[in-house]
Formats: sequence, structure tokens, C-alpha cells
Amino acid sequence: MKKGFYNILKANFLVNNDAVKNWRFIVFCTVLAIVMIASSHSAERKVHQIAKLNNEVRELRSEFVERRSDLMKIKMESSITRQMASKGIAPSETPPNKIRVIIKE
Repeated sequence: MKKGFYNILKANFLVNNDAVKNWRFIVFCTVLAIVMIASSHSAERKVHQIAKLNNEVRELRSEFVERRSDLMKIKMESSITRQMASKGIAPSETPPNKIRVIIKE
């Protein structure tokens, strides 16, 4: 047991006659770890991008609601009457009449 532990500490398994198998496994594990780290970073980057886009969507939605409410206020008859009063145009006192066109054959 003691001899095996010292061999591991001295890295004898890397310089033995059959060390090629060990080196292949070490290189394979290293490449696998690099791929795993790169995948993790990529996933994290996408999560941050999704959060950023969600915030932007919320801001745009609130801006849309604000603009729509402003438009509704502008379209109200009282605000149109107020704006036209400065130009000397007032609403009609008599209601409009419906015009009917009768086609005779």
C-alpha cells in the first residue's frame, strides 16, 4: 500500500513501459474537461442574454401601454374640442343628417 502511494506521488505511472495508455486517458480527460467548461460558459452566456432580452421586452411593453394611453387621451372628444377652439372651430350644435341615395331604374 505504501509503495503504491509513493509510486503515484512520484508519477511512475507516467514513465512506465505502458505509460502510453495512461497518457491517452489523461489527454482524453483533459479534452473532455475543456469541452465541458466551454459548454458551461456558452449556456451561461445564453442565460444572461435571455434575461437581458426579457428586461427589454418588459420596457417596450410598458412604453407601448404608455403610448396607447396617451393616444386615447388625445383622441377624446373633449381634447379635440379644446385644441380646435384655439383655431376658431367649434363642434356643431345640430346633429348630422343621414343622406340616402335612391337609384331609380
